[in-house]
Amino acid sequence: MLMVTTSATGIRAVQDYWNGRPCNIRHSQKPVGTREYFDEVEWRKYFVEPHIPDFAQFERWRGKRVLEIGCGIGTDSINFARHGADLTIVELSEASLELTKERFRVFDLNARFIQGNAEEVDKLVGDVAPFDLIYSFGVIHHTPRPRSVIEGLMRLVHPQTELRLMVYNRWSWKVLWMYLMYGPQNMRNLPGLIARYSEAQTGCPITYVYSDSEARELVAGFEVVQMWDDHIFPYQIEPYTRYEYKKTWYFRALPKRVFHWLERSAGWHKMIVARPALRARPGV
Repeated sequence: MLMVTTSATGIRAVQDYWNGRPCNIRHSQKPVGTREYFDEVEWRKYFVEPHIPDFAQFERWRGKRVLEIGCGIGTDSINFARHGADLTIVELSEASLELTKERFRVFDLNARFIQGNAEEVDKLVGDVAPFDLIYSFGVIHHTPRPRSVIEGLMRLVHPQTELRLMVYNRWSWKVLWMYLMYGPQNMRNLPGLIARYSEAQTGCPITYVYSDSEARELVAGFEVVQMWDDHIFPYQIEPYTRYEYKKTWYFRALPKRVFHWLERSAGWHKMIVARPALRARPGV
């Protein structure tokens, strides 16, 4: 496991960062908090990250207890709720959680909303456990102690619980791109590049990246059922910020099947599906 950080690495720095600009908040120019705003946020998110609905499998969890670690502004959350999941959300950022609550009010849906540090997740939601699904997409690699999150989750499972987790891939196209773009002028702080440029807004305090073996170490106590890499962002940044979708020339030249092969070979998202290991299951 490689941790790359900026100068401030505490949980408060992470909280302040996401309070300052909740994830995906700029995915629409419509009035924030309106139905139209949330609809456009959802469309844009799944347009640029179309692998998420297939990974989450929202429809599978109707009537099941789902724990989501880190909701951003609630795009995946609202889809679990729409499909009838009994949803509990733990989110560090107060600003993000307030927007998610508003989203649920707008669409007249329900969930349990808990503001808190995922490193203490078992203390926050132990009275609701066990869960049938624990879901976290692009979250725990930004907390100072990701392993503490996993250890807490191990206390919230039953033998058939499924963990669906996305963390960032160390051996990815995006990491290579960051080094090529910013490495030459930052040779003294190459590790900090990944933290600084890992998100749409620069300056993320903490970002961990994982190889396959490091990801397995991270989720020790769970048995990995599937693990694969996915997602390369193919669009030019400046047009994208203007809501224009123009692919970078070298991605335009790639046949679709070759691009998908590249995503599976060097995608930024390391997708993990796991279940409690026999020795770690409660009562075993």
